[in-house]
Amino acid sequence: MEFTDVLYQKKNRTAYITINRPQVYNAVRPQTVEELILAFRDASCDKGVSAIVLAGAGDKAFCTGGDQSAHGSSGATGSYGGRGRLGLPMDELQSLIRDAAVPVIAKVQGFAIGGGNVLAVLCDMTIASEKAQFGQVGPKVGSVDPGFGTAYLARCVGEKKAREIWYMCRRYSAKEALEMGLVNKVVPHEELDAEVDRWCAELAEKSPTAIAIAKRSFNADSENIRGIGALGFEAVRLYYGTDESREGVAAFNEKRKPDFHKYAK
Repeated sequence: MEFTDVLYQKKNRTAYITINRPQVYNAVRPQTVEELILAFRDASCDKGVSAIVLAGAGDKAFCTGGDQSAHGSSGATGSYGGRGRLGLPMDELQSLIRDAAVPVIAKVQGFAIGGGNVLAVLCDMTIASEKAQFGQVGPKVGSVDPGFGTAYLARCVGEKKAREIWYMCRRYSAKEALEMGLVNKVVPHEELDAEVDRWCAELAEKSPTAIAIAKRSFNADSENIRGIGALGFEAVRLYYGTDESREGVAAFNEKRKPDFHKYAK
């Protein structure tokens, strides 16, 4: 299995899946998401794997969502959810993270912004460096995650805080993320790798069947969000075709504040 955008390895009963695009803060393009999907499928099917670690290469970012520079390229013709602006099948990737029979740990060493924050939320557990930062940017750039990224976030941090995160598009420190329940543990930056490995070693000692049943049970309580997301992504697909949404991308690329209200109906 050869990848260009993702690093993938297995050791000590753990599969390590790393977004390898540090030059763009590990923003993902269609090829990146397809490679992540392949890696998660392989790791999920391997009976020798007790945990999956999702990470980002370099020191600056875990993931900063969709690569806006890919907008308009030949590979970016479908939806954020599989048929829209950036051609990213994110709904499929999100489902794989939830459906994996083993726990998925997000290792966040830097920015987990936008779609990157959504990925960290979806992972079973998140361990962060003191340097990590979290937040959403959707309404600032004419985008939104209408499924797990919103509704499931509310289950993690509470309805009021989730709405603040999405409406205000602020950034939150690792300490703030820990206090609101967005992450499980914060450690000094230089200890992050070792801490994640310790958690994976503990998981490897547990009954895989019991863990799988527990994960299925947790997921059952929020499974309705998958259907909500499927419906929401269809709405987002239509939204991405509007001038209002395009204004967000244009403003981002031109490094200016967007003027959404001139297009709002």
